Amino acid sequence: MTGQVRTVDGRVAGRRGQATRQKLLECLSEMLSTSPYRDVKVIDVARMAGTSPATFYQYFPDVEGAVLELAEEMAKEGATLTDLVAGRTWVGKPAWAAAEDLVDGFLSFWRKNDAILRVVDLGAAEGDKRFYKIRMKILNAVTNSLTDSIKELQDKGRVDKSVNPAAVAGSLVAMLAAVAAHQKGFQSWGVKQAELKPNLALLVHLGVTGKKPTK
Repeated sequence: MTGQVRTVDGRVAGRRGQATRQKLLECLSEMLSTSPYRDVKVIDVARMAGTSPATFYQYFPDVEGAVLELAEEMAKEGATLTDLVAGRTWVGKPAWAAAEDLVDGFLSFWRKNDAILRVVDLGAAEGDKRFYKIRMKILNAVTNSLTDSIKELQDKGRVDKSVNPAAVAGSLVAMLAAVAAHQKGFQSWGVKQAELKPNLALLVHLGVTGKKPTK
């Protein structure tokens, strides 16, 4: 952890306090991966961390406040998703590699953070602006870079001028997010993970370039 960590009442937490706070967050994260968000209670998180509810409330106002801390940390990591698109070539064979890498990186990020992303999606769907902003921060990391890539193709005459780059990029990223959140569900349709990725990459490639991939 970097920078000063403060308690709810504004005091600067010492090294032991920071370790306790981090332990509470780790236990909360673990509980979210096995229990519905609404079922997670402060007393259960504190018990798992080997401390008391009173200690939990020194660092977080409630479970939701701690979840937001986890979500903010995840959003910072999500900012690196832009690297999946920025500087990539979307012409010829490199375009297919770019589409594959984007799909693989996006799905991997979602799997790694599945528990907290489910809570973020729930909060955003219920109109909580704090969760909505976090969700958009993650999606914008890809959408903005993808928009720039499509604009570049458009400027070079490789994509029709009638195409709205932001609309296409936003649609593709929304599709990726929906698919990423539904990865386990594809199995019920008889679709294996190894089959999902190349077909999703095909849709991304078609969406960005308007052409079939050159493999």
